[in-house]
Amino acid sequence: MNKARNKFVLYAMFSVFVLLTLLLAIINGVNFTMVSEDADRITEMLCEKHGMFPESGVFGGIETNDTPMKRANDFSQGNREFRKMGPMGPDSPDMSSSLRYFTYAFDKKGGAQLISFHISAVDDEEALQWAKSLSDEKGTGWTQGTYRYRVYKDDKKTFVIIIDQGRELLPSYRILIISVIGEVIGLLISFAFLSFIGKSLFGPLEEADRKQKRFISKIESEFKVPLTVINADTELIERESGSSDYTKSINRQVRKMTALVKDIGSLAIFEESDKRITKVNLSSTLSFVIDSKRAAFTEKGVELKADIDDGIIIDAEDKAIKQIFSEICENAVKYSEKTASFSLKKNDDRISFIAVNDTKLPNGGAEQVFDRFTTLPNADDTAVGLGLSHVKEMVHAHNGRVSARIVDGMFELTIAL
Repeated sequence: MNKARNKFVLYAMFSVFVLLTLLLAIINGVNFTMVSEDADRITEMLCEKHGMFPESGVFGGIETNDTPMKRANDFSQGNREFRKMGPMGPDSPDMSSSLRYFTYAFDKKGGAQLISFHISAVDDEEALQWAKSLSDEKGTGWTQGTYRYRVYKDDKKTFVIIIDQGRELLPSYRILIISVIGEVIGLLISFAFLSFIGKSLFGPLEEADRKQKRFISKIESEFKVPLTVINADTELIERESGSSDYTKSINRQVRKMTALVKDIGSLAIFEESDKRITKVNLSSTLSFVIDSKRAAFTEKGVELKADIDDGIIIDAEDKAIKQIFSEICENAVKYSEKTASFSLKKNDDRISFIAVNDTKLPNGGAEQVFDRFTTLPNADDTAVGLGLSHVKEMVHAHNGRVSARIVDGMFELTIAL
């Protein structure tokens, strides 16, 4: 039950992480996209003015005598219809005086002409080399992190415009940092909340699980004594009066009940949380189990084949691995008609165990054999339907998969670890 609670917390935390990451990625992505679009609108405006704002002063041989007030009025008159961001956006009347940018024009021979220079972060020589390095680019892009550039050509020259968007990007980076910190805090709060909720939610289930285990343990001990007495009394009757249909029926039922108690007891023991994980040699363990069952196969007249790769070792519970192989081999002994084969192979990091025996059952899936107290039509009267259910739970506890099917008169059980 602790494992189920941990899975609940893990899956819930993963869902919260995915949701927060997706949401914050969209917010920050839209934010940075808007900054890029605003920068592109500014460079587009500069392109329309041939790389400069006419009201900015004397650059590239262009002179204006307008007063600052007149320039501001002229600009606002031409941009009275502000866009969605209003006067705070790229269309602000103060853009021409606050924008940090420079523009160079290059002729076909490589000669450079300074068109405008409104920036303090770089000097003339650095700006020239920077613009020259971008002159072969096309369109717009980011350069040196916080600078947006635009390269365009007319019939005679190539213009390179570079604007400083560091001030505009600063809030975006702050939002990004706050988003990351907020996501971490949100995950920590979610973990604490889910852990508390998990205890409240799984508390009654854990108590019920403990009661179930105590009940199973009590049932096992209570059944063992009368079954032992019944078995001993039946043997005594057979010695004194000989075997009869009644004693045979009693023996069958005793064997069935004994097997049921054994399976229930072993299942309860395996479900306990303390398991000793060690290095287990699957190859030698399977070989040992098959050798111990070889006489039973021979007695029944079943041809036994085994194909086992050497030296396959995994981290597992030794007792559980032995139980898995023993249960599958016992099933093969019971239900094989003429042949049975076992294969253990390792391919890269995947290990596959395949048990095959012939059967008279029709083709189809046989996944129901892993359900508790479920048997196939060819099961004998001693089968209780817990063996392969036990196998499935032990395989899943080792992060493996198990499946079964019937194809062309062959029952095939596959375990992938």
